[in-house]
Amino acid sequence: MRSSQLHGPIRAQYVRFSENTAGVHLKPDAASSAPISAQDTRRETIWGIWAMIGAFGCYFCMYGFRRPFTAAAYSDTSVGSLGFKAVLVTSQVAGYMLSKFIGIKIIAELPAQRRARTLLWLVLWAEAALVLFALTPRPWNAAWLFLNGLSLGMVFGLVLGYLEGRRLTEALTAGLCASFILADGATKSIGTWLLNLGVAEDSMPCVAGILFLPPLAIFVAMLARVPPPSARDIAARAQRFTMNRAQRWDFLRRHAAGLIPLVLMYLAVTIVRSIRSDFAPEIWQSMGSAAAPSSFTQTELWVALGVLIANGGAVLISDNRRAFLVSLATCGLGLCLLPVALLGHSGGLFSTFDFMVLIGLGLYLPYVAVHTTVFERLLAITREHGNLGFLMYVADAVGYLGYVAVMFSYQVNPAHDDVLGLLRGAAWLTFGLSSICLILCGAYYARPPAPAANLG
Repeated sequence: MRSSQLHGPIRAQYVRFSENTAGVHLKPDAASSAPISAQDTRRETIWGIWAMIGAFGCYFCMYGFRRPFTAAAYSDTSVGSLGFKAVLVTSQVAGYMLSKFIGIKIIAELPAQRRARTLLWLVLWAEAALVLFALTPRPWNAAWLFLNGLSLGMVFGLVLGYLEGRRLTEALTAGLCASFILADGATKSIGTWLLNLGVAEDSMPCVAGILFLPPLAIFVAMLARVPPPSARDIAARAQRFTMNRAQRWDFLRRHAAGLIPLVLMYLAVTIVRSIRSDFAPEIWQSMGSAAAPSSFTQTELWVALGVLIANGGAVLISDNRRAFLVSLATCGLGLCLLPVALLGHSGGLFSTFDFMVLIGLGLYLPYVAVHTTVFERLLAITREHGNLGFLMYVADAVGYLGYVAVMFSYQVNPAHDDVLGLLRGAAWLTFGLSSICLILCGAYYARPPAPAANLG
């Protein structure tokens, strides 16, 4: 990509980066034009499939330690005026949120060779917390879910590190994101299945985790064998680096005008997505349709398929700036589905199943676009000294902080049993706020390039 294709501060940063690293990194045009043999293409395809399977399986199995408990009602226990399940959800999400803030530093700085070992230790920590959850009497066992969330919150960034900075990154990351969409429903189904077998509510999360340990170890071993990005990958998407504190703050200062609306949109979408996910059984019941164990999986299959096609297709767009703007349009498409789902269900046009699929698509299209394309192509445009995990953890930290705040305020509300009303209200607010943020972000990055003479 030529610097003349970029605008204002983004172009200036690209030029400065290229000048300061002359002779160290491949120039995009030169490396991209180098011939590639059929054998090289076949090898990259095989490793791409290998990496996608490893990433999908690893993160799918991680959900086996995080989500099964949400299939239980915990209706016979309360903490003052608070429902015990809401306390459990808030406890785990608080740990998950704190993990995202810690991960801004750890994921940005962790060397590649330590990812696999760190992954395994974090998952073992999460399972140990679930064992203690089963052994500790209520309501004190809620504290163990905080530690469970604290360990699992960094898994995504570690897996993402194996996939970023490649010409196939969108396809690989779309597969990774499909895993948490499918796993969210599938692990609820497994939790419901274990409860139907007679496993106690407090023991069920631990038992589910044990089932997922062996396959998770296999998928982590697969990821550990994924080779680093090739020279052509680096030329097309920029080399990725660890970042120290000064480099992180410098990046955020220079990109604040574009990042702030993006992160605000992500915050709003994260809150509603989490409500839909954590309280899916209650939402179904509020609509008069008690969900069978398979219902959670079936809705998420349709959501995952739509999201995978829409966001994974960005890998076909070689121009980084065009792909970035298309990903913003994908976010807008998803946001437009929210009022369609809300109005359609209120008017009797959609069943509960249809509503859950549509609102899931509306939330996951922008949510996954940020994961797969928005930040990935921003780094490719600017060729910044940075990595995708850092940007994702900034957004995730803000998103989960917002969700924790919503959960606390919701629980002190006298009408806190109306989870369907909370979902609807939050979805309308998300549509309005996120649409404005998306317009601001698009306007900022769609500005025409500044004249070359202005670069000084």
